[in-house]
Amino acid sequence: MNITVIDHPLVQHKLTIMRKKNTCSAEFRKLLKEITLLMGYEVTRDLQLEEFEIETPLEKTAGKRITGKKLGIVPILRAGFGMVDAMLELVPSARVGVVGMYRDPKTFKPVEYYCKLPDIHNRQFILLDPMLATGGSSVAAIQMLKDRGAKNIKFLCLVAAPQGVELVNREHPDVQIYTAGLDRDLDENNYILPGLGDAGDRIFGTK
Repeated sequence: MNITVIDHPLVQHKLTIMRKKNTCSAEFRKLLKEITLLMGYEVTRDLQLEEFEIETPLEKTAGKRITGKKLGIVPILRAGFGMVDAMLELVPSARVGVVGMYRDPKTFKPVEYYCKLPDIHNRQFILLDPMLATGGSSVAAIQMLKDRGAKNIKFLCLVAAPQGVELVNREHPDVQIYTAGLDRDLDENNYILPGLGDAGDRIFGTK
């Protein structure tokens, strides 16, 4: 499967706390930001660098800075919005787009209602959503980006189900998935098992 599971001890420790049903919304949001920061280091590992001259207090030397493709961060509303601040702390110059999508409670099919993206030209996109369950919304969101001209897309999530990974791999084999946990299965309502519940409700304190 085209997936990278980030198994750093700090990521796994924080994810376990997030899974607990008695973790409050404030703590859940805090942990989500911390995990996204840690995972962000891995998902941005291939950003291009160039050398340029700087002057330290002692002498001139060659330093490195990010160059090449510009970065775009695109959360899938609403839960993906909880991951944006962490990514912007890592890359403040990144542009932010938004994809609005929800899962129909009867058909479980993704329903699109909003898409606003920064300039596509020569930009690498990181799509954000805490959950990759059936993969329907993720596949649709990736296609929305591609239909508007995006060619370099990565998908960053907190936990993923095998069914969702398989669907994204099949429909978009060029999109690398990054996750903190590859979980066991989906239940009859297509929630991830063992999962962590509804990420959006837990982030925003809704039901």
